[in-house]
Amino acid sequence: MKKFWNWKSRKIRDQAGEEVSERVLFLNGTIAEESWFDDDVTPELFREELNAGQGNITVWINSPGGDCVAAAQIYNMLMDYKGDVTVKIDGIAASAASVIAMAGTKVLMSPVSMMMIHNPATIAFGDTAEMQKAIEMLASVKDSIMNAYEIKTGMSRTRLSHLMDAETWMDAHKAVELGFADDILARQDADEADDLGSPEVSMLYSRAAVTNLLMDKIATKCHIKAPDAGCTGATETENVTDNGRSAEEIRERLNFIKRFI
Repeated sequence: MKKFWNWKSRKIRDQAGEEVSERVLFLNGTIAEESWFDDDVTPELFREELNAGQGNITVWINSPGGDCVAAAQIYNMLMDYKGDVTVKIDGIAASAASVIAMAGTKVLMSPVSMMMIHNPATIAFGDTAEMQKAIEMLASVKDSIMNAYEIKTGMSRTRLSHLMDAETWMDAHKAVELGFADDILARQDADEADDLGSPEVSMLYSRAAVTNLLMDKIATKCHIKAPDAGCTGATETENVTDNGRSAEEIRERLNFIKRFI
């Protein structure tokens, strides 16, 4: 399990002038490269670390998105947290990362940061019944995502749906105007991440790269191996996957899907 979050702490003065410790959470890079869909251990680890302390927390986000299941669970955990949650976006909060940002009691964006919202996506193959199930699943996921956006912005679901359909990118000022953020980060706030030693993350989001990674995971789960040069083929038993389809059939399907990415 690769952690995409990191906790740090710093000393600040409260309104009474007393020195107190503030916890800072960094969410950097892809949100859960391994999906939390059937993972009970990783979400519990995040919950334990979140509830290991008390008081207000600051969440710095710089992420192109990732697993919507993980994002939904993190959103719920932050919403249930007893203290105030200040979200600060210093790079990008796109896709699933924008959902997490909506959990902030207050959301602040760097003047040069971006936020992006869009429709959820998946990959499915099978007959018409399986395709219809995928369509219905995506519609339900979209509705759940809109719940978070609606609570934060107060915008109508119809308008939110249109924004998601269009894959809307927002700079800080537009995000504030539409209600996705509350204010622009001041210079001293933007320097906080550097002072705390924010992890350096180099990101270039590529839908094709993400999809190809998923294809490789599907192939691994189905026990599909790329044919060796000069190989005359495996036995019939080795060519059949757990679901009854031949490895060659599934490999052809995966290659067909990749042609449209």
